[in-house]
Amino acid sequence: MDISRRTMIAGLGAFGLSACSTGGRSVAPVQTGGLPADLRPQFNTGYNAWVAAFRGRAEAQGISTSVLNNAFRGAGYLPGVVKRDRNQTEFTRTLEDYLAIAASDERVSKGRAAYARHRGTLAAIEDQYGVSAEIVAAVWGLESYYGERRGDVPVISATSTLAFDGRRGAFFEKQLIAALKILQNGDISAGRMTGSWAGAMGHTQFIPTSYQAFAVDFTGDGRRDIWSEDPSDALASTAAYLSRNGWTRGRKWGGELGTLPSSAGSVLQPQPGGPKFVVTSNFRVIKRYNNSDSYAIGVGHLADRIAGGGPIKGSFPPDKYGLTKADRQRLQERLTARGFDTDGADGVIGPNSRKAIAAYQSSIGQTPTGDPSAELLRSLG
Repeated sequence: MDISRRTMIAGLGAFGLSACSTGGRSVAPVQTGGLPADLRPQFNTGYNAWVAAFRGRAEAQGISTSVLNNAFRGAGYLPGVVKRDRNQTEFTRTLEDYLAIAASDERVSKGRAAYARHRGTLAAIEDQYGVSAEIVAAVWGLESYYGERRGDVPVISATSTLAFDGRRGAFFEKQLIAALKILQNGDISAGRMTGSWAGAMGHTQFIPTSYQAFAVDFTGDGRRDIWSEDPSDALASTAAYLSRNGWTRGRKWGGELGTLPSSAGSVLQPQPGGPKFVVTSNFRVIKRYNNSDSYAIGVGHLADRIAGGGPIKGSFPPDKYGLTKADRQRLQERLTARGFDTDGADGVIGPNSRKAIAAYQSSIGQTPTGDPSAELLRSLG
């Protein structure tokens, strides 16, 4: 669950010190595994002072001293979180590019396999909450690649860093308080509470306040464990979120115009010249999870593909370089064959493709712009 939909981290560990005042005692750092250096705690005097002041505000909201001490043991300022927050681009992908990623052949095949493995659980969740099992699986697929990419950044460090030094300090202080209340409730330990650099957690990437409001204990073990290898609580929590935001049992999200009559809902054409979609009230419920037409279409279309449906039938227009998706795929394939690896041929010209294009341009004496073109495609044979 990304941040956009709710509005829309010499190291301390090396010194064995907590950023939170603990009377000068040495404490064991949170394990940060293979995280890059900028996502490991680093000494920051301002952050330490902020945490010391924050403790009083947290205690006033019912957080115990022991929970604060445990939560901040080994936590600290993460400069990489601030960098990632400030460097977020305003670039938005076309729907064609978005769907090429959201409903790629690999994501569809993994989704069908994940659905088959958890068919019984997903059916029970649908029965209880009324949300289509395929929709829940699709959210899982988009948010964490079916649990493969849940994030391993400590949530206390991430949210406290952004509360101290981010663009939305008040928002992230609320997330930090919510995270501390989750710890105090006993749902998870501080060492296991990890997620994205922005504090989104678990299989379906709940931020702490959304977790508080919607997470459920579907397994009945007394904890709402969205971090476990068992995704049951996370999947049920997603269904609970959608249900409580107005999901109508038995109603489709929508579909490509032609597969559904226009009378079934509103008609959208997110990309000029591209396919049109009929969307229902359940489409708008998906947007409560992430307020983006592309995201909601991505979830709906991926759900349809997991259920056995086929690709989008309508065509998309050429991009601003005059290239179709097939052209871009050929460009990626030919660059890779020449030794300029694009890391796949999905037709999406992202950073890896631009790097490969620039390297190829340099090799033939051209200015390395990294921009694709029909001329470049022809030059590759």
